Amino acid sequence: MLDVALLSVLLVAIAIGYGLGYRQALRRRHRTHPPAASSQGLSRDYFVGLNYLLNEQPDEAINTFINVLAVNSDTVHTHIALGKLFRARGEADKAVSIHQNLLARPALSQHTNEQIQLELARDFMALGVHDRAQRLLNTLLEHSGDDDHRYAAKQLLVDLLEREKAWQQALDVIQPLLKQYPKMRRPAAHWLCELALEEISEASRPLAKKHLKKALQLDEKCVRATLMLAELEMDNGHYARAIERLDNIPGQEIAHIPTMLPALKHAYMRNNDDTGYEAHLYRLLELAPYTSTIIALGQLVHQRDGVDKAIELIGERLRAVPSLGGLDYLIDLYIESQRLSGKPSPDTRLLLLKHHTDALLLNRTRHRCQRCGFASDALQWQCPSCRFWGTIKPVIGVEGE
Repeated sequence: MLDVALLSVLLVAIAIGYGLGYRQALRRRHRTHPPAASSQGLSRDYFVGLNYLLNEQPDEAINTFINVLAVNSDTVHTHIALGKLFRARGEADKAVSIHQNLLARPALSQHTNEQIQLELARDFMALGVHDRAQRLLNTLLEHSGDDDHRYAAKQLLVDLLEREKAWQQALDVIQPLLKQYPKMRRPAAHWLCELALEEISEASRPLAKKHLKKALQLDEKCVRATLMLAELEMDNGHYARAIERLDNIPGQEIAHIPTMLPALKHAYMRNNDDTGYEAHLYRLLELAPYTSTIIALGQLVHQRDGVDKAIELIGERLRAVPSLGGLDYLIDLYIESQRLSGKPSPDTRLLLLKHHTDALLLNRTRHRCQRCGFASDALQWQCPSCRFWGTIKPVIGVEGE
């Protein structure tokens, strides 16, 4: 069954085509007094197409309606709209047929021709035929005199290169646009991070560091670049420098405090500075009382002062900021406390509570895209759904941080 949106566009297209055909027939009648056959022919095709629709034969109906709708300056945008709709419905091959048919018409203006080429490039990208899309876009960039079309072509080309992980090529295309379009700084910073990862895998750490510093020049709030620079400092044994790097993250994006905690702990532990680590955790709690920070502090107190001190600390913190993760950790501490006190087995009520918190935590969402709502257990720097960079962050709230 044809969906409502496509049916609506088709009926509009039919109406336009019928109106244009009828108008042209009237003009001819005034000039040469022909018989009223052309409008009848159009009506016949119209009812043939409508019959296909009623018999749930959408492909045949579409072909009939497209044939009825003559390509000219008045109807070309209707054809383009049909192609867009096919692409949106996942039928990019049909969109290609429509747009290629339009390009075969020599009477169209250059502006319209370039608009169709952009749509055809989108069709090829939807089909995964990237080489043909890239050729079209490069041609537009070389020959188009329309600034809007050139910008659209650059955006599409960048999107294509990003999909192919051609980070340096994408940077080369976008570089001239960064001043005019500052929103492109964030993705460009992440492309530099991707290049840094490649350099690290090839043992070119100095070049990787250069890429990461440039990423921060483009986007001073790029948490990913700061984390990677801190890791490079730790790889070189510069733990104090790594801590300085990590200390910038709350100012870049406070929601990423939980993201930085494993690296922060590693840096302090390798630097043999438990006292500094504890003080740093307290400073982070003053900024934002996240569950991960509370648990990290509890683990430190537990190791140094014992389970009862950890229970006291966690209980006090949870009274102020309750959370499911914190409760689960507190239950673990109580179970351990009972075992240390000599009880043969923990209280069954505690075990039941632990069972429920484990089940709830197992199904919780740990990270969510702030733009489209995509949920992910692990942190991803590019959202797989909306494909925006740096929009996935730890979930904040009773079930999160």
